[in-house]
Amino acid sequence: MKTIDFSRSFLTFRIDTEKKPPKTVSHKPPFSLNNARIQIECRCVVTGKATGTSQRFVLGASCKTERVGVERDIWLQPNADFAPIFSDDGFLNLKTYSQAGLDVELYPPGSGRQSDRQTGLLADVFDSTRVDIVESAGEVLESGEAIVEATLANQRLNARTTIESDRYTAVIEFPVKTMNANERDVVYQTDTGPVLFPDLSAEPADMLSRLELAFAAFNCPAWIEFLVRTPTPVSEEIRVQHYSKPVRLDAKNEVIRLT
Repeated sequence: MKTIDFSRSFLTFRIDTEKKPPKTVSHKPPFSLNNARIQIECRCVVTGKATGTSQRFVLGASCKTERVGVERDIWLQPNADFAPIFSDDGFLNLKTYSQAGLDVELYPPGSGRQSDRQTGLLADVFDSTRVDIVESAGEVLESGEAIVEATLANQRLNARTTIESDRYTAVIEFPVKTMNANERDVVYQTDTGPVLFPDLSAEPADMLSRLELAFAAFNCPAWIEFLVRTPTPVSEEIRVQHYSKPVRLDAKNEVIRLT
C-alpha cells in the first residue's frame, strides 16, 4: 500500500506584490517576492456518500507571524501562531493571538481587518501555490504487538482514521509524532497533533471554513478521541484558543509503518 511521507511533503505559496497586491499580510513586506514552503502535518479527504465527490484538505505546520529578510525585529507584534490549510482552490488561515477573537489591520492601510480565521480563493491571493505530497510504501500493522514493536524500534509510523456521518466519509491521515507503548501488557496509544477535524454536519461549500484543529488519541481500531481547539474562557472577560473540547467518535483506526 501507499502512505504519505510527511517529512518530504510540503505546501508552498508564492507572494509577488509586483503581480498582485497583498491580501493576507498585516505589514509592508520588506521584499516584493517570497516563497513560503511549509511542511504538511495532516491530510483530510471528505467524500459525499450520495455524490462520490471528494474534497482534499492539507494542514501546514504551525509557524509565527514574521517579517522575512529584515536585519532585526523579525517577529510581528502582536504575534500569532499561523497555521495554513489548503483545499484544491481555497485557503483557511488560522491565527492564534494572545486572546481569541483578536484581529489586525491588513496592509496596505484601508484594506480592512484580518480575522483569526481568514478564508479565500488561492488564485485571488497568491501568485502561485503548490501542494507536493510524496508517497512511500507502507504496511498496516494488524496487531497491538506489531504496533508496540514498531514503536520501540523507532520506525516511522502514520495513522489513518476514517470517520463517518450519514452524509460523509472522512479519512484523516497524519504522522504519529508521539506514541505510548507498553510491551508487558501490549498497550499502545497515540497522542499527536495538530490534525484536521472536519465538521461532518457542514454543507460541502462550507467544509473548508468549518475545519478545526485537534489532537488525536486512540488505543484500538474502533474509536478515537479528539481534543479540539476552541475559544476557552480563562476569566469573565478573556477567552483564548485552547485544545479543550473532547470529542469521542466511532472510527476505523490504522497504524501504518513506512517501509
